[in-house]
Amino acid sequence: MKNILITGANGYLGAQISAHLADAGHAVTAVCYPAIPDDAVWCAKMKQVLCGSVASDAFRAELAGQSYDALIHLVSLDHHASQNASTTQALDVNVHPTWDLLDRFAKKGLQTFVFFSTIHVYGGQAEGLIQESHAVRPGNVYALTHALSETICSYYNDTTDVRCIQLRLSNSYGPPVFTENNCWWLAVNDLCRTAYQSRQIRLLSDGSPRRDFIHGSDVCRAVACLLDASDAIDLRQPFHIASGKSVRLLDLAYLIREVMNERYHEEIPIVCAPTSAGTTAMKQVEWDVSRMQALGFTVETDLKTGIHRMFDYFETHPIHANL
Repeated sequence: MKNILITGANGYLGAQISAHLADAGHAVTAVCYPAIPDDAVWCAKMKQVLCGSVASDAFRAELAGQSYDALIHLVSLDHHASQNASTTQALDVNVHPTWDLLDRFAKKGLQTFVFFSTIHVYGGQAEGLIQESHAVRPGNVYALTHALSETICSYYNDTTDVRCIQLRLSNSYGPPVFTENNCWWLAVNDLCRTAYQSRQIRLLSDGSPRRDFIHGSDVCRAVACLLDASDAIDLRQPFHIASGKSVRLLDLAYLIREVMNERYHEEIPIVCAPTSAGTTAMKQVEWDVSRMQALGFTVETDLKTGIHRMFDYFETHPIHANL
């Protein structure tokens, strides 16, 4: 059993990871903001539930009053908010807490720090099979601030005894834990909900863009795998948290339509945006997941099963299905 502090614990992924690790027997202190979730079952799983913003110096100092074996840091502005924030706000939320939390807890004997980064740090130039050693070329503020935090983690890996594990996450999907979780901009979640609600699938492109999708439950398992990994694992490079298989958005739409037909016996239409003149061919990108596989991690939830779980969710949460 590990004593684990999780920031952003009431967020889309944080809520899933917190519950997964608590169910596995770990003592989880969940840091939530702006409020503690109104979910007695989830809260009861936690050793402690705290409310506060890690962008606050005073709150970070309060957190550092306790000691933990591991800290999982998930707090960040999303893509849109990062791009529209001032440089001060973007740094205050996306970068400064990473540095300050690491600095404070490194002095208190923290063993493991897990930082959630993103595959967007590679920018739009990536092509072919991408390994974690591939050069980063951030193309937006969200990617830039995560690349900066990765550098901070590398520094503390080199200069302290903390194991700083950096995760470059691809495109997660799956039902949220809390109704207030904002996860409907995620491609799989959005297209499944549109299919369920409108009985059609509408793509904002011609369907040629490719994405690597990994179910939230597999993200949780990947985190647990890394927390249990030997101290001998190589931390000089981040780890890709991905399925290792990219899928065209049009093929995703076909698969959602197939599941709709199996469940509801409806052949729903797929509407694609027209291809613009001069559009260049989409680059083929695959994320190398061999480092995670070497630790014994494999993806358990295939895309079709994950889509079925989305429809299971809509059937039991009609409010979300009709937002």
